[in-house]
Amino acid sequence: METQQHEGSSPPQAKGTTFLRTCFNGINTLSAILFWYTGLLLQRCMIANQLIKTYPDIGELAFGHKGRALISIFMYLELYLVAVEFLILEGDNLDKLFPNHGFKLGHLTIGGKQGFVLLATLVVLPTTWLRSLGALAYISAGGILASIILVLCVLWVGAIDGVGFDEEGTLLNWSGIPTAISLFAFCYGGHAVFPTLSNSMKDRSQFSKVLLVCFLTCTVTYGSMAVLGYTMYGEHLKSQVTLNLPVRKMSSKIAIYTTLINPLTKYALIINPIATALEETCPLRNSRPVSILLRTVIVVSTVIMALVIPFFGYVMAFIGSFLSVTMSVLLPCFCYLKINRGSKKKKSRIEVGVIVGIILVGFFIGVVGTYVSLKQIIDHLRK
Repeated sequence: METQQHEGSSPPQAKGTTFLRTCFNGINTLSAILFWYTGLLLQRCMIANQLIKTYPDIGELAFGHKGRALISIFMYLELYLVAVEFLILEGDNLDKLFPNHGFKLGHLTIGGKQGFVLLATLVVLPTTWLRSLGALAYISAGGILASIILVLCVLWVGAIDGVGFDEEGTLLNWSGIPTAISLFAFCYGGHAVFPTLSNSMKDRSQFSKVLLVCFLTCTVTYGSMAVLGYTMYGEHLKSQVTLNLPVRKMSSKIAIYTTLINPLTKYALIINPIATALEETCPLRNSRPVSILLRTVIVVSTVIMALVIPFFGYVMAFIGSFLSVTMSVLLPCFCYLKINRGSKKKKSRIEVGVIVGIILVGFFIGVVGTYVSLKQIIDHLRK
């Protein structure tokens, strides 16, 4: 016999789900717009001088040698830690697929997660030896496809494999907002490589369209994954949704394998600016063996960091709140205002007001997010 609902009642999760989706998509969209706009500011800074090729060049044009030094420190530190995060991600997901697996090197036994980090490094190492961004573009294309497949697989797990989308949880956790925004900042903070990518294009004027396509794609992907993950697992959602998925399901395995592919396609692109900067200071900068050795040393150092700091979510939040906000929000605004201060084309009061507002928001997110993420890391280390 069909069960009838009492008059005036409604499914308990109907309103909650709508509210959660609105929150996720709202924060996601606002973050995307903010970071897209600051990306456009960087492009305008590059237009001011055709000799600009990198982000540090913009800093020098705006604030001299001190500006170059400051941006270089923040940029290379951010890129370096992002590379470390990719290796941690690989170790976590491989350990999920093959739990309780260890590796033996002689008399030395290496734990599963640490061993998988080393294994992932061996796979990604050859891609870092490529110096051409054109060649790396083909590898990055695989990352885009992997992201789409990942979202579809997670959707399949929830809709077809029985997990469902009715997990109960707190509708709004204000204490988690700083961390959430910091994570979005991490995801959208690609500004460190924007000038390099723009400079690699045949027609640099088309870069604004590239930014628009990239941010639209990322907004849809991130928003979908956020909604799917939370409605499937609620407050039990881990730092990576793939760590929640039932491993025995084929769709889950595809999702996890796809997650493994994604960092491998981006790792080389992330460390390329670091390697290029170091190569330019080397007397044998045109030597292929020296380039390979230098890039190998960088990779090995990120492996060591990944083994020492295995807290994916907390480190991700710290990078987003401190480094990504600085590099992708604050510095583009300051550089743009400085470079265009003497421009014949006067900035409108509305534009200046928007930029000042972005700076204030950036400072707030940076301070609060950095404090929260550092506190989480310290608390985790004490356990």
